[in-house]
Amino acid sequence: MKWHELTISTTEQAIEMISNFLHERDADGVSIEESGTLNKQRDTSLGQWYETPLNDIPEGQAVIKGYFSEGTDIGVLKAELVAPIEQLREFGIDPGDYEITSQMVDEEDWATAWKQYFKPLKVSDTLTIKPTWEEYEVAPNEKIIELDPGMAFGTGTHPTTSLCLQTLESVIKGGEEIIDVGTGSGILAIGACRLGASRVLALDLDPIAVTSATENVRLNGLEQQVEVKLSDLLGVLGGKGARGSVGSNESTTVTVPVDLVVANILAEIILLFIDEVYQALKPGGLYISSGIYKNKEELVEQGLVKAGFIVEETRRNEDWVVFVARKPQVTE
Repeated sequence: MKWHELTISTTEQAIEMISNFLHERDADGVSIEESGTLNKQRDTSLGQWYETPLNDIPEGQAVIKGYFSEGTDIGVLKAELVAPIEQLREFGIDPGDYEITSQMVDEEDWATAWKQYFKPLKVSDTLTIKPTWEEYEVAPNEKIIELDPGMAFGTGTHPTTSLCLQTLESVIKGGEEIIDVGTGSGILAIGACRLGASRVLALDLDPIAVTSATENVRLNGLEQQVEVKLSDLLGVLGGKGARGSVGSNESTTVTVPVDLVVANILAEIILLFIDEVYQALKPGGLYISSGIYKNKEELVEQGLVKAGFIVEETRRNEDWVVFVARKPQVTE
């Protein structure tokens, strides 16, 4: 079978948004290649080993490839992408002098080729992400997340994902009920359970992500602890404008309000539902928000404070930010 390979050369800053644009247009797969220069600073504090080979992509640039079925009108698709990519500039995300090209490729050329670069990765003091197809000898006290991300975002290699896992490790005490908003591959929900959370409700509005997360939950034997649903947070709270299928009384996994909410999405989306997160948390509950590029740090922090949260900690990796915010024990 042949596929359209649509390639967008852009900036690393625009990776998440452009990848999302491709998923929204029913891409059957999305691959991302960043600069392979040795000059790039990488977090090696936990002994991470970066195996992606060197390439000729300039520093700060990236190449995103989306794969579409042979019957797709690729000319129309390319034209449709220009407006949303240009609009990123209005949100402070610079796609640079991007270029959109396409070619036909055979399925075997891309469907599994990316797997050679996804190796076991230690992302925190105790958590290690292991691709399901890789052999790995587990060390004492090491907690393993078995993962086959498929076409969903979230392998642990992106700074926002590893930041979230490290933050979860530092705040989970054991027995927490958690909501994971925008679960992607389910990696944060699974990691939370490995760290001691009792139950997690994992939400995503992308059916591909829901399928991927459900399978990864099964691979880790956590079907009784993690419930994956096609929904947003409003769907859980039963609010107006909810999207997805979960109503306030339909989750069999967690009881709202919960102890902790984690959201690894974009700053613009985080700002849209801060009040809903506040409502979904118990007094004293924690909100871990990530996916925030450095130019949106102040804006998100202001939004958290305005909603009533106390920002307890700010963590950074490269140009990305994670906030740990607490709902006060007693609301005034």
